[in-house]
Amino acid sequence: MAAPRAGELTRVVRFERATLVDDGLGMVERWAPHGRPQRAKRTDLSDGERWRAAEIGASVTTRFVLRRTAFTAGLTPKDRLSCDGLSFGISGIRELAADPRFLELTCTARTDR
Repeated sequence: MAAPRAGELTRVVRFERATLVDDGLGMVERWAPHGRPQRAKRTDLSDGERWRAAEIGASVTTRFVLRRTAFTAGLTPKDRLSCDGLSFGISGIRELAADPRFLELTCTARTDR
């Protein structure tokens, strides 16, 4: 994938990180905002790609490309991403081959919930 131009980073994405919180009965995981919103390019994968990736059910697999910063370099698949009202689980993070100043995140969201 080619590096995006600044005008192509049209989506605002927010990240969340699970934290342990005492709910009175024990420690439970809660999602809390993590870092500042980031600009990203969103590309939904085609049906054929979703099938080859063994994606079934009402879900969408999407690739987000965003600038590599100290914050984004610290993201892990344990975090999640929110964009356009959907919460995406991060399944992969890699440096963009065409330009190491960018990261590519492969994410999946359930659309039937």
